[in-house]
Amino acid sequence: MEEGGPSDFLVTFHKIMIYGAIAMLIVAFLIWLFHQIKVSSIKNYKAKYDFIRKNEIQNYKYAFIVVAVGVAMFINTYGKDTLTFDTVWFLVRGFISVAGGTLVGYIGSLILQYYYPTKLDRKLKKWRYTPRINPQSGNKMRLLREDEEDVHLDEGMRAEEDVFSVDYDVWIDEMTGRTQVEKYPGHLEALQCNNCGFFTMKVAREEIVREATAEKEGELIKHYECQYCGSVRATQFNIAKEHNYEDYTPEKLAFKKNTSVNMVKLEILGTSGNKKNYTFQSVEQAEKFLSEFDMDSAQ
Repeated sequence: MEEGGPSDFLVTFHKIMIYGAIAMLIVAFLIWLFHQIKVSSIKNYKAKYDFIRKNEIQNYKYAFIVVAVGVAMFINTYGKDTLTFDTVWFLVRGFISVAGGTLVGYIGSLILQYYYPTKLDRKLKKWRYTPRINPQSGNKMRLLREDEEDVHLDEGMRAEEDVFSVDYDVWIDEMTGRTQVEKYPGHLEALQCNNCGFFTMKVAREEIVREATAEKEGELIKHYECQYCGSVRATQFNIAKEHNYEDYTPEKLAFKKNTSVNMVKLEILGTSGNKKNYTFQSVEQAEKFLSEFDMDSAQ
C-alpha cells in the first residue's frame, strides 16, 4: 500500500461496491426483461390484460428497488482512489449513499404511483379492445355495445354491471353467432355476496353506534344489501379518535341528452389531489355512475 493511498480494506470494500452495483443493474434489467418476455408469450388478449394489470407495476417496483440499491452501492465508492480509512468519513459516506439510494427508490415510487398508471391504462385498453378472433372459424369478432350485450348476460351479471363493480365485454362472431364474454373490474367497489356469489353487495346505510371523541374511538356499523338477491349483513368498524378531514362529496354534473354522443369521459379530482379517469359508452351510464360514486370506493 502506498503511503496516503487507500487501505487494503477500502480497496476490497470498493471492489465489492462496484461489482455489487453492476450486479444490481443487471438484476434490474433481468426483472424488466423477464416481464417483457412473459407478456409477449401470452397469446390470449384477456390473459395478457390480466397479467399486466396484476403484475406490471409490482415487477417494475422490484426493478426500481434493485436499481436504488445499486445506486447506493455506487455512491459508496466516492473517493475510492484517494481516501484513507477514516471512521467518521466512512460512516458519513455510507449515510449519503443510503440517502441517495432512497431518493432514487422514492422517485421510482412516485413515477409508478402518479405517472405510470396513465400509461398502463392506455396499454390495458389496447389489449382489452383489440378485436378478438374466433378460434374455431378464424373470423374477426365484434364488441357489442352496452345496449346490445345484456341479452348475453344473466341476471347476476347485469346486476354487477348496474352497481359498477364488474364490467363485462361481449364479443360476437356475426357469421357463426359464437359469443365470448370477458369479465373486467368495474369502476366502483362492491363486496361478494355470500348468498348468490355475485359482486353486488353494497352499503345500504351507515349507523354510528358511538360517537368518536378525543379520548375514545367511536363505533360505526355498515349495513350491506345485495343488489341482486337482497341478502343483508352488517359489519362493525372503529372510528378514529380525531378527524382532520372533511367528507368529500363530488359535484353532480348535469348532462343534456344527445343521441350523437357515443362516449363520455369523466375526470374526477379528489381533495387530496388524486385524480381518476372513467370512460362510459352513454350519457345515461355516466349519470348513473355519478349517482353511485364515492371517491373512497373508486377503483
